[in-house]
Amino acid sequence: MNSKQLHESATVVDGLIIAKWSREIFEAMRRGGLTAANCTCCVWEGFEETMRNVAQWQQWFHTHNDLIMPIYRVSDIQRAKELGKTGIILGWQNITGIEDRIDSLELFKRLGVGVIQMAYNTQNLVGTGCYESRDSGLSDFGHDVVAEMNRLGILCDLSHVGPKTSQEVIEASKKPVAYSHCLPAGLKAHPRNKTDEQLRFIADHGGFVGVTMFPPFLPRGPESTVDDYVAAIAYVINIVGEESVGIGTDFTDGHDRSFFDWITHDKGYGRKLTDFGEIKNPRGMEKISDFPNLTEAMHRANWPPTRMRRVLGENWVNLLKRVWGE
Repeated sequence: MNSKQLHESATVVDGLIIAKWSREIFEAMRRGGLTAANCTCCVWEGFEETMRNVAQWQQWFHTHNDLIMPIYRVSDIQRAKELGKTGIILGWQNITGIEDRIDSLELFKRLGVGVIQMAYNTQNLVGTGCYESRDSGLSDFGHDVVAEMNRLGILCDLSHVGPKTSQEVIEASKKPVAYSHCLPAGLKAHPRNKTDEQLRFIADHGGFVGVTMFPPFLPRGPESTVDDYVAAIAYVINIVGEESVGIGTDFTDGHDRSFFDWITHDKGYGRKLTDFGEIKNPRGMEKISDFPNLTEAMHRANWPPTRMRRVLGENWVNLLKRVWGE
């Protein structure tokens, strides 16, 4: 079986996409053979604005139902594969969508929100983001939030979370948690990248690592290629094992510089947190539709088919079964 055939038959899951959503993006997902993706609908927003974003997704599911479908349970992912559609898992990159109301979590779960990041870059009511100067750890309110997310079956994401808060979430959660989109600090030192010790810690507690290809966090930055991305995934596999690793590209297709300005300021408008410099996706993975090139690069790196299928999506499906419970 060649890489094209393997890609077409594989379950392909992207653990994080934050594109400028449109029919063009949904068409690119189909061209790329994407079975399912965690799609961001909350970054800095509060309850009302997040609810509007979720309502917009409900409209898109109706308008573009030839291309996409909502994912409420794990079996929906296989159904999306069979129907030739891309399944959409609604996800948040910040807990701010519930504001200070834990009871809102059940409402959003019923609407299809299956992944929530505990903090986005800075401090919130739950814990501390990775760009905050002092990581105060998981708050008492945060412990209650983690417990409720466990009960409901919502995955705790720690990608943009500080190291102390991350450790305390990992220890507090009774279900596996994830870095849905990160890179190893062993390849490039950066506040968003995770040390070998952090990667081992989450895996040792049954957790999961989705590896991103966001160029500012890769060693060669804007000069990176899809082969550099595969090498970064292999680095993480060597630390945590191939059954605990998946894809989390962090594709930002369709956005202009104003979007990156918004996400790199505290609350979207406050102090500047970081400067990404030139943002140029790895050569060969410039667009969502380029997913087959990733499978080809894995093949070029002499990955066995079992590893390719696991990393492309099977591992994500297995994780979600353990967290969602269905």
